[in-house]
Amino acid sequence: MTLTVLSLEQATTLPYMTLRLAEDGARVIRVEAPPRGDPNRWVGPEVLPGEKGMNAYFLPNNLGKQSITLDLRTPEGRKLLHRLIRELPVDIFATNNRPRSYAKLGIDYETLSALKPDLIWVGITGFGPGSNEAAYDPILQARAGFMDLTGEKDGDPMIFGLPMVDLGAGEHAYGQVMKALYKRALTGEGSRIDISMFQSAVSWMVSPVLLTHSFGIENTRHGNTHPFFAPASVFPTADGFVYLAVGNDRQWQAIVGLEGFESLNDVGYAQNSGRIADVQRLNRRIAAITRRIPTTELIAAFRQIGVPISRVNTLPDVCRDPLIAEHMIRARDPRTGTQIAIPPPPVISTHLREKHMTLPFPPRLGEHNAEIFGHLGEDVEDLRNRNIL
Repeated sequence: MTLTVLSLEQATTLPYMTLRLAEDGARVIRVEAPPRGDPNRWVGPEVLPGEKGMNAYFLPNNLGKQSITLDLRTPEGRKLLHRLIRELPVDIFATNNRPRSYAKLGIDYETLSALKPDLIWVGITGFGPGSNEAAYDPILQARAGFMDLTGEKDGDPMIFGLPMVDLGAGEHAYGQVMKALYKRALTGEGSRIDISMFQSAVSWMVSPVLLTHSFGIENTRHGNTHPFFAPASVFPTADGFVYLAVGNDRQWQAIVGLEGFESLNDVGYAQNSGRIADVQRLNRRIAAITRRIPTTELIAAFRQIGVPISRVNTLPDVCRDPLIAEHMIRARDPRTGTQIAIPPPPVISTHLREKHMTLPFPPRLGEHNAEIFGHLGEDVEDLRNRNIL
């Protein structure tokens, strides 16, 4: 049985969660407000020939979905949404609107669960259902302390290279949906799930919060190094960079036994505490050695002795990695022939394997109005003329 997800979604965090559900084989229907829909449709380069509203930033989180338009500010629009909940029927309703709009748009849990008691209702907000404060990922990275942990020790705070708060809240919501589906299978009951992006982000800060709050131990920016292990940093090679991470004294002894690294075999470095105490000088000494060695040669030597090391890959390098390249999820636009790809999820679903790692191309705005509202017996052209779609 295919799950049906109706999602009043925009931006990144909720579309990322519903992408995970689409990858699992769920039918995901995006509900977008006319006339422009999700603002992300208009962000990034225009990558489809002569077509606006399908810009590059919108595409990756929306493979495998359908799109309808619906003006929920109108009574008719709300009535149609409620019919969809009952008559499709919908298993999961999700929104990342601010809580103050729930009742106004007719999407509050009380209203929708009365229509379908076993409905799983999901709301992702910046700071929980009691707050209407606006929030974007960088704002939440700042408030959650991520920026205080990112960047050089004496430099400015920095945001992470990915919207980790958006993505993390989406993953947390996905996990809660799985629990709610299990509960529904056992009891027949629906659920209300509220995800605070702020609390989602801080929940990952178990070590920094414990160290700071419980023991007053400073834990702040440390660049590419690790606060408790050495050496653990980026080092230059003859033709690039590697990240080397030593997690115990046995690994260190293996390194100083390598040809060319014997000069690092100091008594003071035998234990991690001694290496941490002299980490800046130690890292300079290691860099003086590694910058003379080609990347592939250095990686081969360290892998041979069981010390974790990796080339600092560019994104094209990542896409060429066999562990990724062989499992990319691909989509082809039937209109233009444009082909796109995204990385696979952590665990590849049976659905994706059966579909040979392909999903439908991201939907145009309102592309599925005729199919979905036609299912309700509605005259789509009339709805459009009355500005409901």
